[in-house]
Amino acid sequence: MQPKAIAQLVRDAAADKKAEGLVVLDVAKQTSLAHYFVITHGNSDRHVRAIAENIIDVMKEKKVRLWHVEGLPSGHWVLLDFGAVIAHVFYREIREFYNLERLWDDAVTHL
Repeated sequence: MQPKAIAQLVRDAAADKKAEGLVVLDVAKQTSLAHYFVITHGNSDRHVRAIAENIIDVMKEKKVRLWHVEGLPSGHWVLLDFGAVIAHVFYREIREFYNLERLWDDAVTHL
């Protein structure tokens, strides 16, 4: 599956759980880490976990390999690494503090 299609699936899976502030950044020209970052947030640790778990479930159904998960138990900042696409699911205040969009402001917003 192409990176753009994976990013769209991640975005849609997050939206299904009422994720807020969904942003998809094309970071392929800025880093070799990934092609896309999907960044979003929830309003509680429970909401963050629900968003992340739905993304995991949808991607598993579509047979997209999850290479690494970080932060799921705490629900403050969950990182889901699907290779070409990395999803960041934040608790609102944590997202505001780290402001990843500012760090990748040269990236083109897609989808």
